[in-house]
Amino acid sequence: MKSKNNKKNNFFLPSPPWQSPDLSSGGNSDCDESSALNSIVEAGSITVKKGEHLIHCLTVIGQIEGHYILPAQNKTTKYEHVIPQLVAIEESDEVDGLIMILNTVGGDIEAGLAIAELVSGMKTPTVSLVLGGGHSIGVPLAVSTDRSFITPSATMTIHPVRMNGLVLGVPQTLSYFEQMQERIVRFVSDNSGISPDRFREMMLATGELVMDVGTVLSGEAAVNEGLIDSLGSLSDALNCLYEMIDNNSKSNNDFDIKTPKG
Repeated sequence: MKSKNNKKNNFFLPSPPWQSPDLSSGGNSDCDESSALNSIVEAGSITVKKGEHLIHCLTVIGQIEGHYILPAQNKTTKYEHVIPQLVAIEESDEVDGLIMILNTVGGDIEAGLAIAELVSGMKTPTVSLVLGGGHSIGVPLAVSTDRSFITPSATMTIHPVRMNGLVLGVPQTLSYFEQMQERIVRFVSDNSGISPDRFREMMLATGELVMDVGTVLSGEAAVNEGLIDSLGSLSDALNCLYEMIDNNSKSNNDFDIKTPKG
């Protein structure tokens, strides 16, 4: 049962790039517009309100940047930007839900798993929508939310753990790869409807990818495999999130009524 401390104005962090504008007041000042633009440009996020629902939208696009800075020409999602946003959303009394929109080629495995673990552990209602692609470490991110959607034209690529750069050719390196791969398999199977054995089978499939092993799933195939919950668009994902928020609010109200004070 979701329960949060009564804290006020605790969502918006004090400085960019994580600060999202408060669009619920309906103001149209130049300051609000500048803050909104800065939030989108710097952190790929925005907070909007419809009716009684205040929703935070987080985008995971391009390559997920971890411990090493990627070249300037790369589109990246920086995990040091995303993690504070998730903490602020979870601790906020104002934000009702999170929608995470993905179009990613993958990236740093540990950074991606760190974000996915945070999202999966949130009590705030969460929904993901895969557009274009949710490849590699984008797969755990897509399944980390309470409910996942994918558009029919999107694809998801599943392949084994790989590493660029210098690799020591010793048994310990292969053991490390296997351990990291099992972390991914366990997380995905725990947060979706696919079995570990089936996910490993798709990871190691041959004949599907040129110069690589793995599997490419269309949106429909990802749903049929149990990897993603539903086919859908933005409106489907938002409607699902609104329904989850309403159900969550109803449960909290019932809890408050039934629980004696003191």
